[in-house]
Amino acid sequence: MNDPIRIGSLYPGRIQPNALSQNRTVKSAEAQGPAFKDLLQNRLLHFSNHAVKRLEQRGIELKPEQLSQIESAIDSAAAKGAKDSLILMKDMALIVNVNNRTVVTAMDGNSMKDNVFTQIDSAVIIS
Repeated sequence: MNDPIRIGSLYPGRIQPNALSQNRTVKSAEAQGPAFKDLLQNRLLHFSNHAVKRLEQRGIELKPEQLSQIESAIDSAAAKGAKDSLILMKDMALIVNVNNRTVVTAMDGNSMKDNVFTQIDSAVIIS
């Protein structure tokens, strides 16, 4: 009964401090990861390939404050149940898929003249 207990005889593997708590932390982070990623994706503004080409062709550069205004406009359109929205800014127009938060195309002031916008269900005017 007085025999010493050797750790190797009870648990043949290597003992690591806090191994169990580390595994729990990793598992809980993995479980929360996709939810956070989805949340982040729902808050970001995306640009389709077509929109990126149009922005480049037309020399439109969006400043951070303009991107913030566009995101707010999308939030407003989503709150009203919009699906495809025209966002009008001072010298540009954007067609946005509200559900995907994706800018589909962009036009500068010159390209907007004498144009008809179709397949939209709402318009948001940013002043």
